[in-house]
Amino acid sequence: MDQCTHEVRAQYWKEIIEACQQRPVGQSAKQWLKENGILEQSYYKWQRKFRKETFELMQATDLNVTPAQKNNISFAEISVKQDKTENCLETFVSPTAVIKTPSMTIAISNEISDSLLSRIMREVSADA
Repeated sequence: MDQCTHEVRAQYWKEIIEACQQRPVGQSAKQWLKENGILEQSYYKWQRKFRKETFELMQATDLNVTPAQKNNISFAEISVKQDKTENCLETFVSPTAVIKTPSMTIAISNEISDSLLSRIMREVSADA
């Protein structure tokens, strides 16, 4: 499979996985997949593939971190636009994923925007 085809398929499955993770409360993934005509085997195959790629990226990033950098704490300011009428307690969500490295911890929820996630990933990559 050529790179372009792989990227198109990967984007398609990322959208499916994200949609499934945002299914209604109380509905199982199996039910959601059946209702949307998605093969459970294919869904979990792609989910494993993305998890493996993410893990390998984390491992590669970790290998490039020197012991001195592991003890160095740094912060990257990320501005987020927030509607001033929203109550902060109402907008709090528990994390869906937590990424831990020796130098940082990142908690991410399903509600994160693509642009914010991209910005976080750029900052993490730049820090590596």
